[in-house]
Amino acid sequence: MRVFLFALLAMLASCRPKSAQVASTTSADSKPSVTNPYYSRSDTTVLHVSDAEWKKILPDSIYDVAREKDTEYAFTGKYWNYTGIGTYYCAVCGNALFRSDSKFASECGWPSFFETMRPNSVAYQDDHSYNMERVEVLCGRCGSHLGHLFDDGPPPTGKRYCMNSVVLEFEPDVLSGKVD
Repeated sequence: MRVFLFALLAMLASCRPKSAQVASTTSADSKPSVTNPYYSRSDTTVLHVSDAEWKKILPDSIYDVAREKDTEYAFTGKYWNYTGIGTYYCAVCGNALFRSDSKFASECGWPSFFETMRPNSVAYQDDHSYNMERVEVLCGRCGSHLGHLFDDGPPPTGKRYCMNSVVLEFEPDVLSGKVD
């Protein structure tokens, strides 16, 4: 029983926030601003934009996670158990991150993927916050915090990209029939 409780606590702590948790929202404020001049789903040029500039452009809910490295509560994000067929993009800059066929039900409370769409879709950074050794996952284009990477995912990679829904956007495949 102790092993089970320890494993449960470790799983829940694996995606702890840097500061106070952010409640996820599916309202209009979770969508990128129409005045975001850096947003593009086709441009892969690495961006060098200050946090002050992002603060002017992004809704607070996205800014808090993307730039302040906050997180949303487990099991509250709009994509944690979503099953649509399509592509997940960075809500900050539009960078293509994950395909839905790499998403899996990890039961950790956040959307989880076992591989990125392209090798440079994301970047990695050591994270030693909360006296834990983790790997932070950043958008490869804008450097925004997306979540963390763990070595407890399914084959073929054995990886679990534990992401925050609020910094993701989903575009369904036109032919999938599911356009939630």
